[in-house]
Parts: sequence; C-alpha cells; structure tokens
Amino acid sequence: MRVLARLLLALVLVVGAAAFWFQSWIDQPGPLEKPALVLLPRGSGVDGVAARLEAAGAVSSRHLLRLAAAWTGKAPFLKAGEYAIEPGDTPRVLLERIAAGKVHFRKLTIPEGWTSAEIVRVLTQAEAMSGEASTPPPEGSLLPETYLYTHGDGRAELLQRMARGRDEVLARLWAQRAKDLPLQTPEQAVILASIVEAETPVADERPQVAGVFINRLRRGMKLQSDPTVAYGITRGLAELDRPLSRADLVQPTAWNTYTIDGLPLTPINHPGRASLVAVLNPATTKALYFVADGKGGHVFAETYEQHLRNVAAYRASQGR
Repeated sequence: MRVLARLLLALVLVVGAAAFWFQSWIDQPGPLEKPALVLLPRGSGVDGVAARLEAAGAVSSRHLLRLAAAWTGKAPFLKAGEYAIEPGDTPRVLLERIAAGKVHFRKLTIPEGWTSAEIVRVLTQAEAMSGEASTPPPEGSLLPETYLYTHGDGRAELLQRMARGRDEVLARLWAQRAKDLPLQTPEQAVILASIVEAETPVADERPQVAGVFINRLRRGMKLQSDPTVAYGITRGLAELDRPLSRADLVQPTAWNTYTIDGLPLTPINHPGRASLVAVLNPATTKALYFVADGKGGHVFAETYEQHLRNVAAYRASQGR
C-alpha cells in the first residue's frame, strides 16, 4: 500500500508540475522576432490554426497550442481572417484575439482630386483584395478618404462604399448650403467642387476660389478654368505632360470653360469634403479673378485691370 501511495503521490506531483509548466507556457511570449501577418482560411479548424501559427514562428509548438485552445475553451470559437502578430504575443493572447475575430485592417487612401482612372489603378494594385474594378466609376461619384478593409474584401464592394460615402456627405452638405447659390442640383455642386479642388491645394483658399466662380456664374461669365481644359484633352486618363497652349484654350470640348458657358459636362475629378463645403458655403467676396502667386497660393482681384497687374507680377517673379 505504501508503494502504491508513493506512486500516486509521484503521479500527482508530475501532473501538477506538468500543469504548472503548461500554464506558464500559455502566458510566455512567443518566439516571433518581428511583426507578421498570418492568414487563417475558412475551415482551418484548431489543427490548421495551430499549424499556421507555428509556421509563422508565432508559437513554438502547434501541438501545445492545440492543447492550449482546449484548455482555455477557445477551440470552438477560432475565426478565419488575417491577423497581425506582434513579438511578445503569448499563446493566450493569440487565442483570445483569434476567438474574438480581431482581424487586421489594411488601409487604402484616396487623395482629394484624383480622377476615376487614378482610383481604379490604385485599387487594382491594392494588396489582399479580391475581384476587379476595371470599369471607372463616373467622375465625382466617390468620396476621397482613407478606407479600411480586410483580406479578401472585394474591390467592387469598396467602390460601392466610396460611392455611398459621397452620397451621404453630399446630401448632408446640400441641405446646409447657403441661400441663392447659382447651383440647381447637388451634381452641379460636385462639378464646381471638382474645379475648386483642381485649382488650389491650399485649404484656406478654397472658399475664396469657390466665391470667385460663384460670382462668375451669377454674372454669366465663363469660368475660364485651366484644369477643365486639361481634362477635356486627357479625359482624366493621365496627367497632361505639357503646359496648356493658346490653341488648347480655344479648342472646344464639353469641359473647356474658356469656350462653353457655365459648368462643364461632368466633374473633372473626385473632390473632397472640404471643396464641397467651400462650394456650398463660399466666401463672400467681390473678386472675379485669381492668378498664382508663385508661392503655392493665389492673388485675387475684383477688376480685370487689377488682375492683369497680378498676372504681370507673377510672370516677373517667374522670370518671364
């Protein structure tokens, strides 16, 4: 009996020591030396999850991780997706993250003023997305912004999110627009905002630039915006790789605001929220003209004579 008791005691001690060691293993930092992304496909199961984490160097043993998943009760809840693993993550932390479905989000930034062709090009090159986005959406129909997505998200679905975002923002801003604007529809606001977006990168100038164009529309003056001429030449498929010529300014297109009255046929890019705000709530100004100041901004003028002086000053600053 004494021998049996000793054996039982020894067994208890061994099991206790093993349990203590296993418990400490669950909470020890894994062997990963630098951040990694691990993709866990649907249907991986505990075995597949453990094997992929071991292959990525996130855990020292897939066998122990399987035991840990059962020990912690996380085994039935492990979710597919792409997960970010950091050095120092313990097996317990990994299992909790995967069971909670805290997948890694990627970012895609669409800058203000990009054309549809540029957006489709970048979207096509975006990593870890599925499907195609080969058909450019209508110009001005998307909201430039930084979008989050997860591995396997569809390119077409992301375009739909961009379109919904623009529609929501435009509807809200249109409802808050200033009174008596010479704009009949939200789409006209988008067209003008795309011109403002192309004319100035300076945020503080946008309401004033918008005010100039609003004044010109009210007076029935041509907008005479160079970016619209360039768009009529390239259709937004590429940057115009040369300065505009006098011949360009008199060549009629549906976008050349030197030859047409009012707004061009369509937006010339996808304007951001700030340009939409500027157009729908423009600065109160008497200015009808503006020209570059050579420092990234513009100089505004109320009269054509003053504008000519500003043009001459700009040309002199450029050594022309």
